[in-house]
Amino acid sequence: MSETITIRGFVATGITSSTTPGGVATASFRLGSTSRRFDRETKTWGDGHTNWFTVQGYRALAGTLGCSIRKGQPVIVVGKLKIRTWEKDGRVYHSTVIDADTVGHDLTFGSANFIRTASRPALSLVEQPPASDVPGMDEVQDEPEDRQDEHPEDDGHPAVVIEDNDGGLASLDLETGELAEV
Repeated sequence: MSETITIRGFVATGITSSTTPGGVATASFRLGSTSRRFDRETKTWGDGHTNWFTVQGYRALAGTLGCSIRKGQPVIVVGKLKIRTWEKDGRVYHSTVIDADTVGHDLTFGSANFIRTASRPALSLVEQPPASDVPGMDEVQDEPEDRQDEHPEDDGHPAVVIEDNDGGLASLDLETGELAEV
């Protein structure tokens, strides 16, 4: 069985990171997903059965899971459901694993601040023109007037000033994702 599913739940464990023998980064955590039901007789909400999953992320997702997800946080996971069965000492065991394609915070319960990782293109304040099939258009264009080497005080990383949680200004390094006070 290998179906794509979407599960809402709470992170039940810390993130466990490792590397496969082939050198692929992995990260995993346990996810508890409890159904909630409204009892019309008592007019109260109650918890139903909790389903438990091991969520497994690979490569870039594995790297960002450890930085972004913490025990107790509400998340939404999309991935392939794998039911694994094995036998030990005459007893049959089952585990449910989700090979995650996507993991994100469930914003029903709070807010999150997204910071793009350095492996992807940084925030672009100017729309890039689409690639052209016209010969010669893929050549390097003239550099803008404000060149980076004319500002020796810069450390070479593009930065943006943003407002932090306390209302103060912080410089966001777009390459590393680090915040620094302005």
